Amino acid sequence: MDIQKMLASIPHLEKEPAVALETTVLTHGMPYPQNVECALACEEEIRKAGGKPYTIGIIDGEIRVGLTEDEIKALGRNTSAIKVSRKDLPYCIAEGLTGSTTVAATMIIAHMAGIKVFATGGIGGVHRGFEETMDVSSDLEEFSKTPVNVVCAGPKAILDIPRTMEYLETKGIPVIGYQTETLPLFYTRESDFPLDVVARDAKDAARLIHISEMLGLKQGSLFVNPVPVEYSLNPLFVESKIHEALAMMAKDGIHGKKVTPYLLDKLVGLTGGKSLETNIALIRNNSKVAGAIACELAKLQG
Repeated sequence: MDIQKMLASIPHLEKEPAVALETTVLTHGMPYPQNVECALACEEEIRKAGGKPYTIGIIDGEIRVGLTEDEIKALGRNTSAIKVSRKDLPYCIAEGLTGSTTVAATMIIAHMAGIKVFATGGIGGVHRGFEETMDVSSDLEEFSKTPVNVVCAGPKAILDIPRTMEYLETKGIPVIGYQTETLPLFYTRESDFPLDVVARDAKDAARLIHISEMLGLKQGSLFVNPVPVEYSLNPLFVESKIHEALAMMAKDGIHGKKVTPYLLDKLVGLTGGKSLETNIALIRNNSKVAGAIACELAKLQG
C-alpha cells in the first residue's frame, strides 16, 4: 500500500458545501436493505438542501471520500466489514481490509478532506454501567481533537445521558440545539436536559462554526436536531424497551464494540420496528439540516 499516494488521492473540499456521512450505519446500525436505502436517501437530502454528500468508508485498505452508489450497496451487504474508529485506522489500511467508519473515524477523514460538516444519527457516549465497564465511546474524545461539526439527534438513547453531557462539558465541546432548547434523545424530541445555546436556523449554525474557526479553537461542535415530530417515540416506552434490551445484552455477555449494534438491533424487535422507522427519519432529517448548514458556511468562507 502506497500511503502517500492514497493520501494524495483524498479530495480537497474546503470551499465546497460538503457534508460527510459515516458508514457504520450501513454495516452495524441497520438491517439490509433499509441500510442502503437510508444511506442513499441521506445523500439525496443533502443534495436537495444544496449541499454535496461524501459518504466515507475504507475499501480494501483504501480511504474513500465519496463512495459510489455501487460501493454503498456492496458495503451494505458486507457482513465482514470491520467497525473502524480512530485506533483501527492504521490496522484496517495496513491489512487491506474493508471497514465502515464510526463518528470518530469519519471526523478524522472528513478533516483530511477539508469537510467541516458531518451528518449522522446519534453520537456515542458514556455507556450505562460505566462504573463497572469504563465504556466511553471515542466519539466524545474526537470532538476535542478534530474541527468537524456534527449534526445529530443527540446522544443515542441507550447511553448514560447525564454522564455523556458532563463529559462533553468537561472537554469544552459546545452542544447547540438546532431549533430546540432541550436535548433531543435520539428517538424522542425533548428531554429534561436544557441547552445553553440554540441555533435558530442554518445561518446561525454556520456563523457559530465560522467564529469558532476564526478564534482558532480547533475542535468540533455538536448540533442536536430533534427527530421530526411524527416519528418521535414516547420516552417512557423507549426507556422500558431499552431496559429489556440491556437485560438481554447482559444475559448474552455482549461488551465492547458489539454493545451499540446489539442494542439497536434488539430495539427494532422490541419496538415492533418503530425504532428503525424513527432512526431512518432522524438520519434523513439530520442530513437535510447538515446540507443547509454546509451551504451557509460555504458562503461565509468563500
